[in-house]
Amino acid sequence: MRFPFGLLVLLVSLAIGFLGGRAGAQGKPEKDKLRIGYAARAVTHSIPFVASEAGFFRDEGLQVEVVRTAGAVSPMALISGDTDFATMSAYLLIPVAVRSPEVAMVSGLTRYASMTLVSRPEIRSAKDLMGGVVGLQRPGDAYEKNARSALQHLKLNPDKDVKFLYLGTNDAMWIALDQRRVSATMVSPPATLFARKAGMNFLVDLADLKIEYQGSTLGTRRSLLKNYPNFALRTMRAMVRGIHFFKTRREDTHKILAKFLGTRDPEALEESWRYGADMPAKPYPVDSAVQAVLNHLAEGDPRYAKHKPGEFIELGPLGELDKSGYIDRLYAAPGK
Repeated sequence: MRFPFGLLVLLVSLAIGFLGGRAGAQGKPEKDKLRIGYAARAVTHSIPFVASEAGFFRDEGLQVEVVRTAGAVSPMALISGDTDFATMSAYLLIPVAVRSPEVAMVSGLTRYASMTLVSRPEIRSAKDLMGGVVGLQRPGDAYEKNARSALQHLKLNPDKDVKFLYLGTNDAMWIALDQRRVSATMVSPPATLFARKAGMNFLVDLADLKIEYQGSTLGTRRSLLKNYPNFALRTMRAMVRGIHFFKTRREDTHKILAKFLGTRDPEALEESWRYGADMPAKPYPVDSAVQAVLNHLAEGDPRYAKHKPGEFIELGPLGELDKSGYIDRLYAAPGK
């Protein structure tokens, strides 16, 4: 049976459009549309949304859609072409990048572990936490790594002095703490404010310890960087402007964060802004911080120990912007 030529042409055209990142006839993304995913409704993942709301992608001639690609979906959505860029933790990105070198990080939004270990009001010290239950997301993930660092700072043995209860989500962790199902958990803004108002005790703020650990990153596909360098540059320029806006336009950022985080509590928004305002103006991934993530992954699978940070980093668009002086001029502008 002969395959209908018209149908064959249609299928081939669709395949080319998908594999080429929705490429158009002129070799550019169709209508300059851009999809950016974010792995969690967290302050450090908000920059694409901030940049979109502030109109920076539009200024670049890009039609952007910012979509939730929760957890492990984020790197897979990049591979499939469902998103062009995505914010996610290096802990999520690296395992997928090992299996598919097509995925790489093009910027790093956080360099240090920054969660806080909070406990029930009656638990005021490491001694009180002995024998207690710590609520976490999933075994071996970044939350557990941060919890172990905090517990060790308190001179507690995470494997002997406490028990871990895995609850799946941030919301479930907070509810479990509030309902006395766990003795302590890890939180970040705006949950830190809710914990403070509820009378919880702040046992360890990891931000004070300056423990290197590459958290939120912006990832993409290497083929996109190669085939559409101008598209990638425009995207990165909008992101850099988003960071600048976040750091320098406090009240306006509050309004955008209210939409992204789903809260209008002014104290929660201020706490979130203060937390995020430390993002670097030049958001380079840091080799030593990426190495810390590799070391963490190697604890569960020794094969990660053979990899080096540079294997997962592509600095083309960010490096070009920085070299041109664009970022320096942005922060030197009047009214910064």
